[in-house]
Amino acid sequence: MREYLEFYIDGQWVEPIEFTTVNTVNPATEEISGRIALGTGADVDRAVKAARQAFASWSRSSREERLEVLERILVEYQKRSADLGAAVTEEMGAPKGLAGGFHIGLGLGHLTTAIDVLKTFRFEEQRGATLIVKEPIGVCGMITPWNWPINQVTVKVFPALATGCTIVLKPSQESHFSAHILAEIFDAAGVPAGVFNLIQGKGSVVGTAMSIHPDIDMISITGSESAGVQVAINAAPTVKRVCQELGGKSANIVLDDADLAGNVAKGVTGMMVNAGQTCSATSRMLVPQSRMDEAMAVAREAAASVTVGDPGGDVAMGPVVSKAQFNSIQEYIGKGIEEGATLVAGGTGRPDGCDKGFYVKPTVFANVTNDMVIAREEIFGPVLVIIGYDSVDHAIEIANDSDFGLAGNVAGANLETARAVARRMRAGSVGINNGFDFNAPFGGYKRSGNGREWGEFGFHEYLEIKAILGYAP
Repeated sequence: MREYLEFYIDGQWVEPIEFTTVNTVNPATEEISGRIALGTGADVDRAVKAARQAFASWSRSSREERLEVLERILVEYQKRSADLGAAVTEEMGAPKGLAGGFHIGLGLGHLTTAIDVLKTFRFEEQRGATLIVKEPIGVCGMITPWNWPINQVTVKVFPALATGCTIVLKPSQESHFSAHILAEIFDAAGVPAGVFNLIQGKGSVVGTAMSIHPDIDMISITGSESAGVQVAINAAPTVKRVCQELGGKSANIVLDDADLAGNVAKGVTGMMVNAGQTCSATSRMLVPQSRMDEAMAVAREAAASVTVGDPGGDVAMGPVVSKAQFNSIQEYIGKGIEEGATLVAGGTGRPDGCDKGFYVKPTVFANVTNDMVIAREEIFGPVLVIIGYDSVDHAIEIANDSDFGLAGNVAGANLETARAVARRMRAGSVGINNGFDFNAPFGGYKRSGNGREWGEFGFHEYLEIKAILGYAP
């Protein structure tokens, strides 16, 4: 059993000021897997003080100095990749192939991207007699979720380090194993004392203390809409910057062409990756109404191909993260049945052979209308809804009829048509046939949040812009 009973503050592992612990549960077995210490506002004060002191020197470090630190982190990250993958499987149930593959690869990709961007990033630019300077914003509080734990930490930490900021991180209680290992990696890499600090704890306690803290200059949160709103409210009196990456109910518009069957199948299996616990998951599939029956048949077969079971084995899908998450998803599936949607695959209860653990059946609903609860609210599980459209204009109208606007996708053989549709979708990131790019900005429209992460765009979140007028004669 893992025990993480210390916090990483000012370059040292230290005991909490008040010693309170909580047990953690392995979602695959429902057995206790570890124990962690819970922080308080006093621990936050201690971490912020360390980060503030470190900022004085780290903010003035050179590009070359910060590159050296990031490159040392890269070496240590590669050494500990297997440990990170095992931790992700144990803490949130991702199958070992996914945890040791894409989960680890995302962190590695954000690190190498930050290194590449930092090498040429323009921190100064002269415009006439004025010098425009981009300076680190200061002490950054980071609140991260459990669903892609390595991705969500690294996409914030690496740009912040690269731009000269210092950090206080609060990972989710459900994903503290991997965050602790990341802190060990930063320590082994010789990140200067106070530049990176880690506190575990409840969002209502540690997250609130960070949000209201007068010496934290910026909060970056990835989480639910309600959590993002509360952080913004708490941060308002100190007028700190708040970057929010929140929920989604993203649309996948499948165009009416010869590739429809293949694109429907890809959409179904893609939705089940990470047990559907992905904020940018395209959980609303839009297909031509005239081909709904065909789409249903393909979707049924694709869902049946998704293997579910012990994440330590060779399966496509493990459990969802917790009992609370399992219960919430079950309620949504029941609601979809009540609303009259056609249950194509899955349904309530555990999959056959999964008598213990928080396993959910890969579930697909069809003949869904966009006003149904299962089409409006983020389920955050392996549940896909299929909605029919009458024309491309109708599909775009349905896609944009959402409180969210995080992501989307257009699937089809005609690139010109797909490009035109993608331009009209109101979302921060729209893929054409599931395009992917570490350098592309990621963030949402509407209630999906504000600000952008990934690549060069993530650097800007951690920078202030100063104009020095009369710099040149």
